Amino acid sequence: MLKAQTGTSIKSDVKLAGQEAAQAVKEVKDAKMAFVYSGVQYDQKALLDAIGEELPGVPLVGNTSFTGVITQDGFVSGDDGFVGILALGGEDLTVGVAGLKKEGTARETGKKVAELALKKAGKDTAPDYFYMVAPPGEEEFYLKGISEVIGRVPFFGGSAADNAIAGEWLLFTDEMITADGVAVAFFYTDKGFANEYTGAYEESEHVGIITKVIDNRVLAEIDGVPALKKYQEWTGASDEEVAGGNLLSYSITAPLGVKDPLGDLIAIRHPMNGNEDKTINVGNNLAENTAIILMKGSVDGLIASTGKAVEKVTEKLCGKPAAYHLVHCGGRRAGIDARIDEVAEELKKAAGDVPFICEFTFGEYGFEDDSKNTCGGLMLSFSAFEK
Repeated sequence: MLKAQTGTSIKSDVKLAGQEAAQAVKEVKDAKMAFVYSGVQYDQKALLDAIGEELPGVPLVGNTSFTGVITQDGFVSGDDGFVGILALGGEDLTVGVAGLKKEGTARETGKKVAELALKKAGKDTAPDYFYMVAPPGEEEFYLKGISEVIGRVPFFGGSAADNAIAGEWLLFTDEMITADGVAVAFFYTDKGFANEYTGAYEESEHVGIITKVIDNRVLAEIDGVPALKKYQEWTGASDEEVAGGNLLSYSITAPLGVKDPLGDLIAIRHPMNGNEDKTINVGNNLAENTAIILMKGSVDGLIASTGKAVEKVTEKLCGKPAAYHLVHCGGRRAGIDARIDEVAEELKKAAGDVPFICEFTFGEYGFEDDSKNTCGGLMLSFSAFEK
């Protein structure tokens, strides 16, 4: 039987914070791993050391989260820092946790971290599913490297975040901390796993062909027209609303989306910056000669989608859930702003008495049905582990 427990703290003393959060998960006597999400205010090494003292021998993996976490205790945040832990254990669970700083290309590093995770798990076969965390920027390439080693295995996770998009994010395991690298957890178990990966936006009538992309993540042209100009035509946005970083917040309720080949999944592409040359920086990779869609949403919809996503992933799971791991986009959280407690209530209502942790990321990873693993932005990647 899979066992799970969460713990949190907002103590200003980083050692006391780590101790308090870790002590709360000690009910999981045979913990095989623990997810850790924290505020950039903390000294992450001191935090991980404090957690490790309370949970000796338990592999840790996670990252800094945007402004807070959510558990059954509600939205947990503090001016001096915050930390949330989800520990998982069980006799029939084996987990290999590994992390590496980037060496060579992201793809090469992804391949090396997968090989290391197999070694940590004591296995020579692909895991049943896996978790990944990387910094914003090259997520797709880390994933390609991992897939070279283990093939197409269902995955979930998100990109490290900070509180101000200032590049202060970190990802970590109990053995390493880096701003530029990747960490994974390979799970081996007979128990079920399910993932609900969605932006929960509606398609608009506006769709075009991507005719020019620069360096994977700069959308230059749609239908041969400068991308920012086309976006303004579709949305009616003013020059000021899409100038520079203003586009980041404007597009939270009007992002772009790309469909997978079967139409089962729309991966959201978050417009991050409106450039003077009328190109758009986006948060994930794009491909020329594919379709891109203007999506529609609202703050009310962003809030309501969280509870619905928990309900959907529960329906997908073949059995009773032992825990939920919820990856929620930091951009969505920024758009929700002061109404974040409403999200906490949605999650608590949908999860019932099942432990869960929700982190806020700058990129979300997941899959839908037989679609391949995908990285996106402004999305939810909600996972459920069978009891």
